[in-house]
Amino acid sequence: MILETIIIVIYSTALILIFMYALAQLNLLFNYISAQKKQNKGPKFDFTNAEEIPYVTIQLPVFNEMYVMERLLENISLIDYPKDKLEIQVLDDSTDETVKTTASQIQKLKQSGLDIVHICRANRQGFKAGALKEGLEIAKGEFVAIFDADFLPEPDWLKRTIPHFKDAEIGVVQTRWGHINRNYSILTKIQAFALDAHFTLEQVGRNSKGHFINFNGTAGVWRKECIIDAGNWEGDTLTEDLDLSYRAQLKNWKFKYLENVHTPAELPVVISAARSQQFRWNKGGAENFRKMLWKVLGSKNISAKTKMHGVLHLLNSTMFLNVLIVGILSIPMLYIKNEYAHLKPYFYVMSFFVISTVIFFVCYWSMYRRTYGSGLKNFVQYVILFFTFFSIAMGFSLHNSIAVLEGHIGKRSEFVRTPKFNINTLKDSWKGNKYLRKNISLNVIFEGLLMIYFAFGMYSAFIVGDQGGDFGLFPFHLMLFLGFGYVFFKSLTSKA
Repeated sequence: MILETIIIVIYSTALILIFMYALAQLNLLFNYISAQKKQNKGPKFDFTNAEEIPYVTIQLPVFNEMYVMERLLENISLIDYPKDKLEIQVLDDSTDETVKTTASQIQKLKQSGLDIVHICRANRQGFKAGALKEGLEIAKGEFVAIFDADFLPEPDWLKRTIPHFKDAEIGVVQTRWGHINRNYSILTKIQAFALDAHFTLEQVGRNSKGHFINFNGTAGVWRKECIIDAGNWEGDTLTEDLDLSYRAQLKNWKFKYLENVHTPAELPVVISAARSQQFRWNKGGAENFRKMLWKVLGSKNISAKTKMHGVLHLLNSTMFLNVLIVGILSIPMLYIKNEYAHLKPYFYVMSFFVISTVIFFVCYWSMYRRTYGSGLKNFVQYVILFFTFFSIAMGFSLHNSIAVLEGHIGKRSEFVRTPKFNINTLKDSWKGNKYLRKNISLNVIFEGLLMIYFAFGMYSAFIVGDQGGDFGLFPFHLMLFLGFGYVFFKSLTSKA
């Protein structure tokens, strides 16, 4: 019974942590709903008065962006802002032929009167954080807008964000990401679904109550003074944006989130690209948990509730590890439940995963309904999308759990960029992209084995116990089977 007890304790702990996270999401939903009733009354710069228009630097950190570089520069050149108060820095760490083609395009833009500089470093020390820090040293702007290579801000973007800095306490203005290729595939649909929830429920839910949020690495503006005061960019984690965000807010800088300002961007269309992005985000989250936990808990400037939300925010990525633990142990738990009849009441009490799923379902539906409207047709589409998302998210749990564990134990790794594709329509193809990795990760093999493992879990539902089976966990095992199967086969076909 010792082994069974250990399994029950670990399983129960993971379930409780998931349940706590679900409750925090529910609290953010209430915050979000109450925030919709408030009007934005903060002070703003008067752009009809030329003297109030501040100097802005746009930073474009890029690395080997053959497929989107021309599109990026053309788009940025259309930004509607006084040219005598705008500087553009192309922070180019590229190591391929794009350095020359980018330099040529920048030269043409200069001739049009645009103040644009091409900054190439001798080495990639600090990766993106290092490039941003080096550019900041010579930046002319009082405010610094940052865009990754696949983002396409509208021409009036600066005029909708910069005015909010009239409030001297605001250090960052962050905008919501849009998705130019949302409907390209199942993969892009579920990524958009997850990001939409983050950029509505989480960002608004936290920001509306003064809890910590994060600059999302792109599509936002920093006050230069805020960056310097918070200790500048640091490259010791894979999510330098989250790191600097927390250091700035611990220094009492306010963040402003603009839900209604959308910045279109391209979602990864190949699972290998999504995997590299997910790995970086989740490992970086765990690294920042190690780096920031005691600073958040020890701060005397923030409330207990803000500390709680901050800790759970930093633990976001660790939820994948808990989901993986619950999934793997659910099959032995199925046998334990039917072997030890006296434990059955415990299993009814421990139905946290079902309750957590219902909470997530309600929270995500509230966000989906706000965007697409209610009605039976939209609800049915939502149900299909939610369970597709939930299944594939669980299918990523092994990959993301490895990233999380590496982050928690302090294993360092290189910043791996997410390949860009310039995918705009369903007719565009990703095949032939020179930046895709050709090797198959060992993790993919284990994902295939987990697919088989959860097929066994479904089979077990028919044979356990002496009452004709136990199908309570069958839907869960089916979702895990489909999720790991999707990730496994897609990884093989896209050369993950």
